[in-house]
Amino acid sequence: MGLKPDHWIRKMAQEHGMIEPFVDHQVRNGVISYGLSSYGYDIRVANQYKIFTNVYNTVVDPKNFDPMSMVDFEGDVCVIPPNSFVLAKTVEHFRIPRSVLTVCLGKSSYARCGLIVNVTPFEPEWTGYVTLEISNTTPLPAKIYSNEGIAQVLFFEADEPCEVSYADKKGKYQDQQTIELPKI
Repeated sequence: MGLKPDHWIRKMAQEHGMIEPFVDHQVRNGVISYGLSSYGYDIRVANQYKIFTNVYNTVVDPKNFDPMSMVDFEGDVCVIPPNSFVLAKTVEHFRIPRSVLTVCLGKSSYARCGLIVNVTPFEPEWTGYVTLEISNTTPLPAKIYSNEGIAQVLFFEADEPCEVSYADKKGKYQDQQTIELPKI
């Protein structure tokens, strides 16, 4: 299995719709960078968020997540409360090939401010918009900028396709179109 360079990512995006919309260069002027990089693709966060709240004093349970724990928000800038998190979705839609696995890593501009994007693999044949988990580890409110870079996706291609893909096992987060809360 090997890390794939920019020309492979460009080809897969343009010929196979692996990333849509696809920006074939790095956009940096006045924004947190996004687009194609040397060995990955810097994804953008859309303007839709679910902000964690403790208004109803509920227990966080991944097996029985209470949607009332989140407040919907849409805007150009999302402020994450201190020591809290938001769920968001990407601007980009992905179609991961059967022989590819990705790893998503947060951008250092946010990490240096105490904002962490959860490392999330995109499994072979997973499709959809990515639900991002963004944590504010600081004791202060923190801003996220919509339609700007939030994380980098690295692509690894195996020597041969996997035996069972995410689509084959009918993964619970397949074909996400919006922000998805935890499911069993």
